Amino acid sequence: MAEMDAAGAPATDTPSWFTPKRLLAIFCVINLLNYIDRGAIASNGVNGSQGTCTASGTCTSGTGIQGEFSLSNFEDGVLSSSFMVGLLVSCPIFATLAERINPFRLIGVGLSVWTFAVIGCAASFNFWSISICRMLVGVGEASFVSLAAPFIDDNAPASQKSAWLGIFYMCIPSGYAIGYIFGGLVGGNYNWRIAFVGEAILMLPFVILGFVIKPLQLKGFSPSGSYGKLRSADLVASEVQETEASNGNGGAFSIAEDSSVKSSSFATNGRNQLSKFGKEMKELLVNKVYVINVLGYMAYNFVLGAYSYWGPKAGYSIYHLSNADLVFGGITVVSGILGTLGGGYVLDFMSNTISNGFKLLSVTTFVGAILCFSAFCFESVYIYLALFSIGELFVFAIQGPVNYINLEAVKPSLRPLSMAMSTVAIHIFGDVPSSPLVGVLQDHVNNWRVTSLILTAILFPAALIWFAGVFLPSVKSLDDNDHHEDSTMNQSSTTPLLEEKLINIAESSSQP
Repeated sequence: MAEMDAAGAPATDTPSWFTPKRLLAIFCVINLLNYIDRGAIASNGVNGSQGTCTASGTCTSGTGIQGEFSLSNFEDGVLSSSFMVGLLVSCPIFATLAERINPFRLIGVGLSVWTFAVIGCAASFNFWSISICRMLVGVGEASFVSLAAPFIDDNAPASQKSAWLGIFYMCIPSGYAIGYIFGGLVGGNYNWRIAFVGEAILMLPFVILGFVIKPLQLKGFSPSGSYGKLRSADLVASEVQETEASNGNGGAFSIAEDSSVKSSSFATNGRNQLSKFGKEMKELLVNKVYVINVLGYMAYNFVLGAYSYWGPKAGYSIYHLSNADLVFGGITVVSGILGTLGGGYVLDFMSNTISNGFKLLSVTTFVGAILCFSAFCFESVYIYLALFSIGELFVFAIQGPVNYINLEAVKPSLRPLSMAMSTVAIHIFGDVPSSPLVGVLQDHVNNWRVTSLILTAILFPAALIWFAGVFLPSVKSLDDNDHHEDSTMNQSSTTPLLEEKLINIAESSSQP
């Protein structure tokens, strides 16, 4: 990140380690590890299965987490959703903290929490202990989810922004797929706990990097040296006002009164932050482009979340795939990589505009829904695999365009919050309820084919919502330079006034 020079102006030097492609590579590996964890816990090797008993009284013990802790399908779904609870609560907090604390360092903090929580999963001893640890994994991932995409958007070439986001989000299906395979192999041959230990070891180098390397600056925010100064400025302003008031009353302040003043200044600062958060949220909610984009994303993620968690079990039940983890992992990684990359590059080829993004989202989701729905209608496993693979290719094409719209529909300073609230919305109304609800549906109908068809049909409303976005007028977000100039002007016009008041107060208090 840029440092402050002796004159107090932001320097333009960048860290010696930094190149845009190197940043993209680091973030892709971290994103891959995040989703390897999600895929591993959904795999048959780690998640396992319930114990069963035959009519004759012969019983077999369960396997994995579900078998060891004797979880019902509903409890198993809640285990997945507990991760999302931590994620959705923490995302807005990290997005707000990015205005006052270095965003790059916040990512390091989040990765530390993630690593310790994953180790906790390996050491869990019952349903509640692993649920709490999964929730903390979500807390750790929240900082990366909120802040990584804006960094990529800042540093990607203007004509390739959607493609770079596509490369980054390609790690979602790739991570899930590798997680299925990794979890299946480790859990099947060793013990499910070893999978979590392996994830923590792989993430540890990036935790260390997050604290030791020189951080980057995120556009739309104050230079690194200003984070602490801006906080101090708020407190100084409050202290100046209270000091002036005390001078007017004879300057008699007791220790108790001084403590009360400081408490009041912190309370005022807290209220100001809440007020600012409320204004920024209102700005997002009245942004029709952003709202329509997130509504479609919510419906989409409801389906994808349940697919990712229940897919291997559904495939094993419907088509008797003994190696369902490997099959679904292979389909997901190939379709995910090709689809996600293809969606980003196609949007750049079309000219990466918000209107074109909505067109691509609606078409690819609609075609993907038809193919995936049709796949579950066939009894032949080969026809199913062919149609479902092509369907997932289209479904995964949305990742680059949908996040491009989230970033471009708002001004630079709102990008972390827009990504955070998008993440909150797509999870709290998407895969948080979908996993347990699909579990309840399956417990009721006891037919994975019917359950899968009902779930897949929800992709059609998602396509229609995004199609409506094509007709919305797109408002160009604030230019980065304009925003930086406004921020610099505000700082330069505020700080000297505070300093002048402090000097005057000091001089007046020194006079006899």
